[in-house]
Amino acid sequence: MLLIHAGAVDENGASAECTVEDWMSYDKEVRDAGIHVSSESLADLVTATTVRVGSSGERTVTDGPFAETREVLGGFYVIDVPDLDAALDWAARCPGARGSGAVVVRPVADFGA
Repeated sequence: MLLIHAGAVDENGASAECTVEDWMSYDKEVRDAGIHVSSESLADLVTATTVRVGSSGERTVTDGPFAETREVLGGFYVIDVPDLDAALDWAARCPGARGSGAVVVRPVADFGA
């Protein structure tokens, strides 16, 4: 899974370091390569809600993620590639990896194995 973190976003929540055309091109490359499994952009941070459950079972719900970070999780790709090196290559091509952004590469857990 490629987790796309934006480091700097404009007032509309878009990255100043890549264009919509960059994303469309990357998306086409991933699909044309036959490795696309799933992908989504996440809605604006103002739509986020955080749920925490305390040790006694009480639920606390707050607006927003309120993470202690400047990076914002903006979306993800799930790709099917043969190894970590291939995944890292695709992550490096991702527009979200440019400038202040980052792409975190993590395998999806397979509990059936």
